[in-house]
Parts: sequence; C-alpha cells; structure tokens
Amino acid sequence: MAWPSRRLFLRLGGVAAAGTAGALASARVAYTPDDMFVRLRRRWREVTVGSGAGPYGALGRAAARYRGTMAPEGSSLWPDQAFPSFVATPRRLRTMAQAYALGLGDAGLAAAVADGVEHYRRHVYAAGGAAPGNWWHWEIGVPRALLDASVLVGTRNAALAEAVGHYSPESRLHRYSGNSTAANRVDLCVVMLLRAMLDDDHRRAALAVSALSPVFATVSDGDGFYRDGSFIQHSYVPYQGAYGVTLLSGLATLYAVLRGSPWEIADRNVFETVERSYAPFVRDGACMDLVRGRSAGRRPFGDHERGREIAAAVLLLGESASADQRARWQAMVKGWAERGTYRPMLEHAEPAFHARLTAVMNDAAVPAAPEPVGHRLLPMSARAVHRRPGWCAALSMASHRIGHYEHGNGENLRGWHTGSGMLYWWAEGHGDQYSDSFWPTVDPYRLPGTTVSTRRLPDGAGAGWGDTRTPWRWVGGATDGTYAAVGQHLSGLESSLEAFKSWFFLDDLVVCLGAGITARDGSAVETIVDNRRTDARLTVGKGWAHLDGHGGYVVPDGQVLRTLRESRDGGGVRRDYVTLWLEHGLDPRAASYAYLLLPGAGLEETRAAGSRVVRVAANSARLQAVRVPSLGITAACFWNAGSVGGLTASAPCAVLVRERPGGTAEVTVADPRCDLDELVVTLARPVTGLPAGDALLTGSGALLFEGLAGQEGGSVTVTVRLG
Repeated sequence: MAWPSRRLFLRLGGVAAAGTAGALASARVAYTPDDMFVRLRRRWREVTVGSGAGPYGALGRAAARYRGTMAPEGSSLWPDQAFPSFVATPRRLRTMAQAYALGLGDAGLAAAVADGVEHYRRHVYAAGGAAPGNWWHWEIGVPRALLDASVLVGTRNAALAEAVGHYSPESRLHRYSGNSTAANRVDLCVVMLLRAMLDDDHRRAALAVSALSPVFATVSDGDGFYRDGSFIQHSYVPYQGAYGVTLLSGLATLYAVLRGSPWEIADRNVFETVERSYAPFVRDGACMDLVRGRSAGRRPFGDHERGREIAAAVLLLGESASADQRARWQAMVKGWAERGTYRPMLEHAEPAFHARLTAVMNDAAVPAAPEPVGHRLLPMSARAVHRRPGWCAALSMASHRIGHYEHGNGENLRGWHTGSGMLYWWAEGHGDQYSDSFWPTVDPYRLPGTTVSTRRLPDGAGAGWGDTRTPWRWVGGATDGTYAAVGQHLSGLESSLEAFKSWFFLDDLVVCLGAGITARDGSAVETIVDNRRTDARLTVGKGWAHLDGHGGYVVPDGQVLRTLRESRDGGGVRRDYVTLWLEHGLDPRAASYAYLLLPGAGLEETRAAGSRVVRVAANSARLQAVRVPSLGITAACFWNAGSVGGLTASAPCAVLVRERPGGTAEVTVADPRCDLDELVVTLARPVTGLPAGDALLTGSGALLFEGLAGQEGGSVTVTVRLG
C-alpha cells in the first residue's frame, strides 16, 4: 500500500497532529476522501478481518440469522436482547459487519449494520446521556464494537463520533492513571484511532499513537510490564492471560494497520514481551490460569480461548517484527497448534487468524517448535513455571505485591486460596485438567499445593480487584534456568494462618516442604497434596500413593496421607475428583510437612521413589533446604541467616548450588525481599577462583554479592572453581 509521504504529512498535517486547529483544518482540506484515511480503513479491514476464501460458513449463517431476526424497537434491536445489552447487541452488529467485509453478504447487510448501529446509538449511546454501571462498557466495549462495525461496512456516522467523544473523551488519554493504564490505555487508543478513521481526523490519529508511550515503559510498580517479564493490571494481579492478551492484540493490530503510514509506531519494546512475558504461560496452546485473574473460571476451556488469542496476537505482531523474531514465533505458534488437540486452534479461529495460522501450518519451511524445557521465575508477580520433558508445573503465590486472588463484577468469588501456593501441573495427556469445568466444581478449600485454614469464608472475601495481599516480602526464589528453589512466607486469607512453604523444582519431581504452620482461628489447617479432576485408580502404599495415568506422591516420615474420591457439582455439570491432603490439626503450632510430587511417574517408579537420594536437609521456620547428590545440588530458602549442609548465608535469601564435573560449581542467589545491599554466601569447600559472574571472593569459600536489592528479586549466578 502506497501512503502519502511522511514529508507531505508533516507539511500538511504535522501541526494538526500536535493540536493546532488551523493546521487541522488545512490537513482536512488537503486530504481527499480517496487519500490517507480511505487507505487506513482498507488496511483495518485487511488486518482485522482478512480477505479471500475460508471456512466462514458459520460466520455467514450467523450474520444472516442476525439480519433476519433484527426487529428495531424502542427497548431493543433484537427481541431477546433488551437494552442496554452492552455486549451481545454490539457484538452481533460486528459479526454482521465481519461477514460483509468478507463478501458473505450484499449491500443490504451493510445497510442493516448501519441502521442497527444508529438505532443502538439513539436508544442507548446518545451523546449527552449518563453512563451508569461499568465504565468499561461506555468507554471501551460499546464504542469499539460500534466504530469497528461502521468502519468494516464503510459508513460515516457523525452522531456516533459525537457520542464516542462524550463517553470516551480525549481527556482519558491525558493522564496515565486510574482506568487508563496498560491494557485499558491500549483499548482507549484503539477507540481513538477508530474514531479518527470514522471522521478523517489527523489530530486524533496522532493522539491515539502518542498516548501509547507510557505502555511501552518498563515499570517497577503498578500496572505494566516488569523487567522479569511480569505483567500486572489492577495493581496487584498477574494478567498476561486476560488484560495482557487485550494489550498484545491491540498493539499488534495498531502496528500492522499503521505500518508505513505517517503514524507508524516506532517503539519496539513490546516485541520483547512475547517470549519473556507471554510464552512462559502457554502450554500446548492453552494459557495457564494463574495469569488470568478473575477470568480463570469464566467459562470452560477459557484457558484454550486465551491461548488462541495470544497465538493470534503473536502471529499478527510477527508481521511487524524482525525476520528472526517472526521465524521463532511462527514455529512456536505452530507447535502450540499441533499439540493443542483439546480445542484445536483452527477449528475455533477468527477469520483473520485462521488465514494466518493456515499459512503457517501449511508452510513446510516452518518447523513446529517443541515445548521448551527450563525454569522461569517471575518474582515481581510471584509466579513460577517449571518445564521438563513430558511435564510442566506452575506455581501461584501471594505476597506484599500480589493478591491472593481477584474478584470483581461478581466473578471469581471463591478463588480465595489460589495464591496460597497453588501448584498446577500437567503430564502427557492432561491438557484439559484445569479446563473442563474445574473451577465451578473443585472444592475451593482444597486447591492443589495450598496450605489453608478450613475456616469458612463468604463469597468475595477480602477486598475487591486483587487487593488481598499479605504483609510478607519473602516470596520468590533462586533459579539457574533449569532448577529452582522457590519459597513463600504465607499468611492465610482472612485468617491467622502463617506458614513457610518451599518448592524445589528438579528433573522429574518437585520437593514440597512446609514449616512453622501456625493458626489460632479455632479451625483445622490442611495442606492439599493434590486435587485431580479424574476418576483414575488411586493406589496407596506405605509412604506413597499413585494415581493411574497421572503420577505419584511420596509422603515420608510417618505422615498420614488422607484421600478422598468424590463427584462434585457446579455450573450445571458434575466432575470426579481424587483429593490427597495432610492434616495439621486444630490451631496448629509450628506444624510441618514434606512430600514429593512425581508428575507422570508410573506405579513402580513411585513405589521405589522413597529410596531416592533426595535428602531434606532442613525444614523449619528459619530454613528449608534439600540436597540432591546425584545432581550435585544443594538448594535452600533461608528465612533467616543460617547454615545447612556446608552452606551458610549471612541474611535471608534463596541459594541454589550446583556442583559440576571438573571442579566447578554454579552458585545462584536471590534476594526475594529486595532489601540486601550485601549478601555473603559461604561454601564449606574452599573456592580458588571466580571464572564467571559478578561477585567478590572475600575468603576461602566466602562469596560477597552486592546490590541484590536492585535486582527486583531476580537471580544472580556465578561460577566458582572449587579447591
């Protein structure tokens, strides 16, 4: 597409973009209806809807059905959708507009869309009216859908533009705060650009782009992207899988639509987030629930829907990326699509994404990338993902930064304990474990991995919108990219429960430790070893249990493993569960637990696991540590300064030591509390040199790490030569 030159734009419209009314008028005279905005609207249709043939029969039939049943009345546009119908009515109009843009309808369909938009505007969205209820409908949801539909069918509606200006004014983009941050800011900018396209307005087009600037900045608090890859919305909620999807999709669309235009977006920071912030939380095409906030239980298989939306955004953003990035992302998405068999991506894809994904799937030059292996720890959002061949685990924690859970708008009212150390895990064939009506049917007091008070809680317990944080700063851990030591100083939600929990992520198992478990609510406290949505056979032995087709559990030291098989109802469905838990009694004082989780392990492997050389070196409220001689690993969560197994730390921290053949070791440390100027880690063996890394050798085996507070909880690794 040939755009007018940037020089011409600057000469005729640049001052208008800066806000000068006279220059704006000149720009409007200079550009004819056949010029820049005609091309911009055409590009919008190509990017958001696509073109050409495809399996769009269902879309065409839906559009025809909506057209045939449209019956404008003062209180509705369709008899089954009484006004205000903020979601369904605008969505139906956009569906009809999509069908028209794809050539699935005649001019009468376009006229029906235009009439429907105008009818809705007059009766619901007229300029000057009040805006009761959820602000989002008035400022983002409704205007975006109505403007989008109008652009797709090529209608101009000055009254609609005026209404959008009333409900979603330019002033929303003047300050980066409140409901105008991160994903919401991107949505507001998309609305502003659509309004500019409807009205051939250069100044508003420029504003839509310039107002994006704060979104690209890396933040250290509040909403946005963090250095470690975290994405936060609503101040306290990790949200790559909902608001983050909206942000990525919106930016990908804007990059593609504006590429080559005078408003082309120059900032490239968002391109780094694909692999750093989003990909770690997508497994076989599904987005993990621990970064989906209150939307996790919105509908069955919502995790697959969000994964598909991330894939669509990644492929679209790839069109504006470097060749290397585009190649990696296409391979990654192809791998997701090939492995995502529970809700195949192509069967549920929107037309534009369907065309892009089909091209990638049919391109023999694009390999399907396998599931990666390794560990990703995002301390600023209290999330961790561990991948090994054949299985994957993910951990959700609450901290002084991150809430236990988010509820709002009547959603996720029983997500109380998802931040109490919930440990999700998948082995081969478990892609729907948390997808198929898990949230409406699972016992919300028995989420896998959590330590909780059984004290009954009301729906929506705690503050809304994610502000259910704990007072504790020690939440995070140390990882060398393969293994990890992760810890959580836990306070229960609206209870007196306090506990120290650690997880040590290894090759084929996770060591789970808890100590200092104390409460005084007059309620029992439990640690939930697992709660699987399955009717598989459970075999229980002395100190171990095995769940057929899932994996094994080892519970040493005479602990009593409780089990329950039950069917649970919720959301109009019934699902089977097998629950395993450890009881700590009524109002425990300094109780503890230890168990091994073996994802994908067979019966005999589980039975023999008790003799594995995985040694729990410490399990107290001061220190939790393991030693794995076969891997040369000593890993510890130091809640206080202390020593264990030849390893000493001068202050609270996480340490992972991995000895290598040839007389070297990698020492990885982290400061989850983000307050250490100096940390001394001392090894029992003498250290004769530091071949790699940023630390000082201050004595025989003593390593001085400086400036950890500035790492935002991130890990620092050095290589030492051992004497």
